[in-house]
Amino acid sequence: MTAIVGVRYLVTSGGFAWLTRLRHPGLYAGQDGQMKKEIGWSLASAAIYGVPAGVVAWGWQQHGWTRIYTDVAAWPLWWLPVSVFLYLFAHDTWFYWTHRWMHRPRPFRIAHAVHHASRPPTAWAAMSFHPVEALTGAVVIPTLVFLIPIHAAALGLVLAIMTVMGVTNHMGWELFPRWIVDGRAGRWLITASHHQRHHREYRCNYGLYFRFWDRLCGTDRGLGTFDHGAAAGRGVARSGASGAA
Repeated sequence: MTAIVGVRYLVTSGGFAWLTRLRHPGLYAGQDGQMKKEIGWSLASAAIYGVPAGVVAWGWQQHGWTRIYTDVAAWPLWWLPVSVFLYLFAHDTWFYWTHRWMHRPRPFRIAHAVHHASRPPTAWAAMSFHPVEALTGAVVIPTLVFLIPIHAAALGLVLAIMTVMGVTNHMGWELFPRWIVDGRAGRWLITASHHQRHHREYRCNYGLYFRFWDRLCGTDRGLGTFDHGAAAGRGVARSGASGAA
């Protein structure tokens, strides 16, 4: 399971990093050292995420301990989207409150500072966590499968959404069209524009999937912006310096 989590991270983050190079050349200029650290921390996090995931897989397949099911008829069809939403909302709730806690001085210094050392974050930063933070994130979905029934395919969808949003929210540019980000959906869904502001200002925009808790608790400060021009300038300057040398 550790290998699966690690490969999933490398493929997804690598794919979006490659897409970034195509869409915004030079955006990650001068960040090679940072990206190496992001990959190192992320692979360490993959090892931590793999342990509870392995326990769940073993408990489900060997002992039937979990509430994961494979027969679509076992629950009504309407339960499929409901279960996906419940998992995402429960995960988002856990993430919001633990994330806010990690921004208190001591937890931040001990653990969360690793993630915020990415300035600005790249597509490789999605799982760049201190082991303490990785542990808090690794137990959520494995705990839910013992509590809330979910079809195996629906669980796969939850994990796919978690992976894709974790990467795209950190890659430094907005993947989704403006009519989504600035429209009704964008008022409740978190995209890169929303999370970018968290990485700039720290004390706001703590959510993972939804803006519900941020809006309810008064920590939502709206959408952030991306300084693509400055990044491109760094890339040109770096190329010029190399040529002069």
